[in-house]
Amino acid sequence: MSLSKKYLKTKPICKVTFKLPKDESKQANVALLSGDFNNWQPAPMKKLKSGDFTLTLDLDKDQAYQFRYLLDEQTWENDWQADAYLPSPLSYEDNSVVIV
Repeated sequence: MSLSKKYLKTKPICKVTFKLPKDESKQANVALLSGDFNNWQPAPMKKLKSGDFTLTLDLDKDQAYQFRYLLDEQTWENDWQADAYLPSPLSYEDNSVVIV
């Protein structure tokens, strides 16, 4: 899993690309991204020919956002290369954090 960030020069925005590699997606057919940035409403990620999943979002700079991946609408997974991890207020799991 990986995050790539591209900061815009003209706006206080960062384009963050979330990438879930095929070998870390547990053979999922569908991957959804949920987090603070979308009120935890799952957003579909695009499945590439390689089997990887990806989604790019415009996020406000100088913020930290918690997020997780939802695989096949049943299994939650963290991004193990996230910027940080925080305990989830809803479970005993941690949430991934991206800092922009």
